[in-house]
Amino acid sequence: MSVATPSLRSQTGGAAADFGLYAVTVFAWGFSWIAMKGQIATVAPEVSVFWRFVLAAAIMMVWVKIRGDRMAFPLKDHFRFAGLGVLMFSTNFTLFYYGAASLPSGLLAVIFSTASVFNLGLGFLFFGQRPNPLALTAGLLGFCGVGLMFWPKLAGADFNAEAFLGLALCVGGTLSFCTGNMLSAQAQRQGISVMPATAWGMLYGTGFIGLVSALRGQSFAPELSVTYLGSLVYLALVASVIAFASYLTLLGRIGAAGAGYVTVLFPVVALTVSTLFEGYQWTLTAAAGLALVIAGNILMIRSR
Repeated sequence: MSVATPSLRSQTGGAAADFGLYAVTVFAWGFSWIAMKGQIATVAPEVSVFWRFVLAAAIMMVWVKIRGDRMAFPLKDHFRFAGLGVLMFSTNFTLFYYGAASLPSGLLAVIFSTASVFNLGLGFLFFGQRPNPLALTAGLLGFCGVGLMFWPKLAGADFNAEAFLGLALCVGGTLSFCTGNMLSAQAQRQGISVMPATAWGMLYGTGFIGLVSALRGQSFAPELSVTYLGSLVYLALVASVIAFASYLTLLGRIGAAGAGYVTVLFPVVALTVSTLFEGYQWTLTAAAGLALVIAGNILMIRSR
């Protein structure tokens, strides 16, 4: 019995590590929304995603080499890595970049925050994990809270045919991201480390979206402006390499349900950034939404 019960030190250290991974991921992705605005003006979404992950994959490969992680895997694992790349490191982002052209940024954040709920359902389908009622309630509270925080933008959205298409693209992007979560969790269950799996996934994702861009006859020339190149470096290094390494490690440590709650928390950071740089106006509705997010976070912690 004593072997199965972790010591107070290990519990404290584990909780601190989980909190650190949460914080890194939340802040990295929270600032990525404003960085994304510098990517969608003049360059095709596929091309912006391609260059983002050319840089991210190169950095990740070097990082893994320095760490000395194993990079040789059987063919069956490479199929899993390729699936991870197509779902999480290319399709997910491309769909959201296209959706961003017709939907307000607040709505994008709300749609993506549903990953905390989708992860519960996919966890059941992939691994037979029955959703914990508290975890499900926490995800729903967080989703509703973020919806209230962005309600002014939601209420002002022009839901014409183009907006509905954008909504469908972003829902598809969220499902793509969550399915990639399951492949990553599955790889970790097979004893494959997060870093090499992510490196291979980014490499395959880059190849896939590059092929799509080439077949569509798109120019691979990036925009040579400070805004575009600066946002590209941030999205590649911080929002991709550092954030995904943190998030996928968290996924393996606490499961899809708990890790998915990151996607509910990072819109809070995005909202703060919007308040500072875009003049977002706080309302009672937004404050109530923040309270729901905090309540959901507490419930998610208690559900573990």
